[in-house]
Amino acid sequence: MERLQKYLAECGIASRRKCEQLILDGKVKVNGETVRELGVKVDPNKDVVEYNGKVVTKVNKNIYIMLNKPVGYITTVKDQFDRPSVIDLVSIDDRVYPIGRLDYDTSGLLLLTNDGDLANKLMHPRHNINKVYIAQIKGVPDKMKLDMFRNGLRIDNYKTAKAEIDILKVTNGNSTVKIAIHEGRNRQIRKMCELIGHPVLKLKRVKIGNLDIGNLKTGQWRYLSKDEVEYLKKL
Repeated sequence: MERLQKYLAECGIASRRKCEQLILDGKVKVNGETVRELGVKVDPNKDVVEYNGKVVTKVNKNIYIMLNKPVGYITTVKDQFDRPSVIDLVSIDDRVYPIGRLDYDTSGLLLLTNDGDLANKLMHPRHNINKVYIAQIKGVPDKMKLDMFRNGLRIDNYKTAKAEIDILKVTNGNSTVKIAIHEGRNRQIRKMCELIGHPVLKLKRVKIGNLDIGNLKTGQWRYLSKDEVEYLKKL
């Protein structure tokens, strides 16, 4: 017997946390009965589990993908505005879903998988995985503003952890900066840059931990290598 949300994640439906929400939303049935509470356990050999009216089964193989997400794509499967999803860019028959998220107007490195356990572990805040971004921001921040950014800023009733920011170049009065954070709060970098008076004009994620987007072109994807998968599992 195993918890329903864990079983759904192992079937490649979504991360365990997202599967919990799907259960609460009434989108999951066990033996024909809608389940709306957490804690239910299922026997994969006896119980019939359905998501959105379709029977789900455990995946035969785990898939790990790196995508260079373009601006203008959402990182959920669908939304109320019918905007294109990153899933549309990955042309495989197996169901995969993003590990974490990137904003609609942010591009760059995004990982996708059907390995629910790994996705759940990587998204947990305790892992503090470093994420590196290249941003174009308005104006040129002085040392005081850079130090404010590095020491953490108060946003939405919380203080961000210490971060890294370095100016790479200045063009036409605006700066290209390299930013590294290990949190992943909603639109965090944009909010931090806004607070120091240098709003983001363009934002791209280029690294997650030791995984680098390299020469992967916008909109393209590739499978992770065996070494890359092992690295993620050891984090």
